[in-house]
Amino acid sequence: MSATNRFRQVANDALVMISENLQPGAKLALVIYTAGKPELDIVLKDSGLEVDEAVNTLRRRGGLSLDGDNAYKRGICDVIIGALATGKQNNNPPPADHWGLEFWDIGRAEGALQEELVQAVRLLRKELDSCQRVIHYAGGFTPAYVDNAQAAIKVADAVLTKIPA
Repeated sequence: MSATNRFRQVANDALVMISENLQPGAKLALVIYTAGKPELDIVLKDSGLEVDEAVNTLRRRGGLSLDGDNAYKRGICDVIIGALATGKQNNNPPPADHWGLEFWDIGRAEGALQEELVQAVRLLRKELDSCQRVIHYAGGFTPAYVDNAQAAIKVADAVLTKIPA
């Protein structure tokens, strides 16, 4: 029997003895890790242990924080960012029962709103330009609103150059 297997057996026996002295309904887990060597990780847990509750206990009592840095949280954030981005692009939706669908839906709603606003700005720009041309062809009077309208067309053009047609 390898040293690791012997350790697992001894640790498991110790956990059984400890668990016999716990409050009724209490669960026990032992986690041993060696930083940078996940192949050496050991997790021993009571039957019926709810892993989410163990994580909540670490959060409450063990200093686990949402502000801390770890790969699991980075992975979750990456999924959320990806779901928001692909939702905005209206492609690659997650499965209907996936927790990321909520974020994909948020991204999709934002993308749809952006599309709607872009179409509105394009329409306004087109109609404003048409009005400006009519005024020019009618004699080109230059009240202040004509100058302001020309400035507004330039702003709309600058924004619209950032949006694919």
